[in-house]
Formats: sequence, structure tokens, C-alpha cells
Amino acid sequence: MIRILAESWIGFEGQLNIDWILINTCLRFAGWGLLSLLLAEVLRDIYHALCHQITWLAKWHNKHHAAYRRDLSLVSQKAYIDSQLYHDIVESSILVVILTLIALIAQQWGLWLGVAYTCTFLYAASLRYFQGTIDTDYNHLPGPLETIPSVWWVNRTYHWRHHFDDVNAYYSGVFPLVDKVLGTGLSLKGKTIALTGASGALGQALGAELLKHNAKVIALTTNPEKIQAQAGVKVVSWQLGNEAELKNSLEKVDILIINHGVNVYTNRTSAAIKNSYEVNTFSALQLIDIFSATVTGGEAKATKEIWVNTSEAEVSPALSPLYELSKRALGDIVTLKRLDEVCVIRKLILGPFKSQLNPYGVMSASQVARGILLLAKRDFRNIIVTVNPLTYVLFPVKEFSTWLYYRIFSLNSKG
Repeated sequence: MIRILAESWIGFEGQLNIDWILINTCLRFAGWGLLSLLLAEVLRDIYHALCHQITWLAKWHNKHHAAYRRDLSLVSQKAYIDSQLYHDIVESSILVVILTLIALIAQQWGLWLGVAYTCTFLYAASLRYFQGTIDTDYNHLPGPLETIPSVWWVNRTYHWRHHFDDVNAYYSGVFPLVDKVLGTGLSLKGKTIALTGASGALGQALGAELLKHNAKVIALTTNPEKIQAQAGVKVVSWQLGNEAELKNSLEKVDILIINHGVNVYTNRTSAAIKNSYEVNTFSALQLIDIFSATVTGGEAKATKEIWVNTSEAEVSPALSPLYELSKRALGDIVTLKRLDEVCVIRKLILGPFKSQLNPYGVMSASQVARGILLLAKRDFRNIIVTVNPLTYVLFPVKEFSTWLYYRIFSLNSKG
């Protein structure tokens, strides 16, 4: 009996070795295949970016931009056919050639998946050229924009911004990897950006950095005397509790940055509790609701955003219990409101920086402001700027688990 079992095991082990060889081959093929698909998309997006930098390529690519109106309907059938010939077919042909050369040089069978993938680009572009149909041109289908720009892949709203928000940004076609690398996932050029807490250390630093990115700044402040007059900055005075009076000022704003706050430190009186929640939580939420009401129409969904400074206190101690409690409440409700997708809402998860609220901060306000814009331009929806490495681990876990819980156990505000 033992002999029979031993012989069976040896036979099984031999068969298992053969299976592992097969599995290893399949995994290698799949790995190179996935790499080739990603490479195809990256090369396509790089080519697209070059079309906006190199003059002779731009002459061809401009025919693509000239083919669409703001609702992505066609200017004319001829303009669309020309765009397919001079841009889509040329781009697809170049990709097929490059991917074929890479596959021949590397001699990995999986890379031929990328070649086949780019051949589908060429086939679809040729079909659109000869038949004049737009059916396979998914990012350019006409009609209203119904969703906010996606963060994980390029949807119609994301790509619409490339045509009608800033042609020198939003280059990606399927995955926004190249935009994240280049910092073209969000354009601040020409945007009107309103900023609360504008007289504070971070507010002033953010205002200065936004001006460097050719944005127009509306400084919303309870201390207008602390802000120096300068070109590109409009100062608007407001008081806590009078958020509704800002509605008219926010109508034409593209991005609202909610940055004001209060820190009562070790105080735990009823007055301190009330003050902390009124400033850090309820005032911010009222501003979110007021601004959200201005997001009407598809173009507003594409370009309007809210940035909320919830701080690192969402997941880490700030040595100020009421600051932590009020900021965590704000952060959780912002996560809840994100589910409605009225517009893009970014969280600013900031570590300790020197300011009136925290004179012992280890970072400078200007350093934090540069970090915020660096990540915002790469379309990070949760912008973490801190020296605490634990926050980069703890916050994503906390945010995902909270989002999932709210997603399951709450109803859509329209439902």
C-alpha cells in the first residue's frame, strides 16, 4: 500500500512540475501582455502631449480640435473625417510601428498583445474615416456631461476639459497616468479660485502660489485688513454665520478652497465645544452646500471643485481634542457628500505647519502650499502633505472603510 502511494505521489509531483512550468509561462505571457497594453496607452498619451509642443505635429492635431463644438457635436462631417485622417490614423499607425519594433527587439510573445491592441486603434480610426461615424469614438460622443471627471480612468467629462478648459492639459486617453506624471491632471490657468482663511499663514501662501499658476484669487476673509492689495486678488469680507451672503461671490468661482478654522487647544468648556464645531465643521459644510448649488449643467460638473482642509487630525492626534473631533466630523461628512458626485471634492490632509493655530509646526506654510498644488495638478483627490509617514498608511485605510460603510448604509440625496 505504501509503495502504491509513493509511486502515486511521484507521478503526481512530476505532473505538478509540468503544470508549474506551464503556469510560469502563462504568467510571463500575461505579465508582458499587460505591460504592452499599458505601454501602448502611455505612448499614445506621450504622442498626444507632443502634438501640443511640436509645431508640425500641432498642424495635424489641430484638425482634431477643430472638429467639435462645446457639446462635442461635430462642426461638420468633413472636419471630422479630416481629424480622423490627420490625427487618429496617423497616431494609430505610429503606435503600431513602435509596438511592433519593441516586440521584435524584446522577443517576448506577450508584447504582441500590445501590437494587436494598437491595431484595433487603427481599425477603428479607419472605420470612422471611411464611414464618417463617431460610434467608436467614446470620449467624443456628443451630448450633455452627466458625471464628474473620473479619477481612475478617462471619461467624457475628463477629456472634455482637454478641448474646452485647457488644451495644454488633460492629455490622457484611457488611464490618467501620463497626466499624473506631467502634472497636467488639473489646470489652474485662468481659474477663479475662492479661498477662505485667506489672511492666515496657509491662506496667504496658497494665494501666492495660485497666482504663480495664473489663477485669479478671491480672498474670503474675516480680517481684510491683514491682506495686502495686489493684482489678481480680490478681497471679500465675510463673517462666521453669514455664509449665505457669499452666494453671489461664489457663482462664478471655479474652485472653492475651505481653509478657515479655529483651535481651542486644551479648552473643553461648552463655549469651546460650540465654537470649534461652528467654525471647523458647520461653517465649512454650509459653504459646501452653497457652492454645490452653483454647480448647474455639465460644464460646471467638469470644472467646478471644492477643496476642504480637514487636516491630519482626521487620523492622528493634534494634542487638541476639540480640534480633532470637529475636523474628524467635517472629514466624515465630506466623505459622505462625495458619494453624490455633485462636483470634485478634494480633501487636504495637512500635517503640522507654523501658523496662528499651531506655532510649533515643523513645516512652513509655503512648503505646504506648494505640496498641495503639486498633488492637485496630478489630480489627487486626497492630498496628503505631512512629515508623518503613518498618515500615508492610515488615512487611505480610514477613508476607504468609511466610504464603503457610507456607500452601503446611506441613500443617494436624490433618491
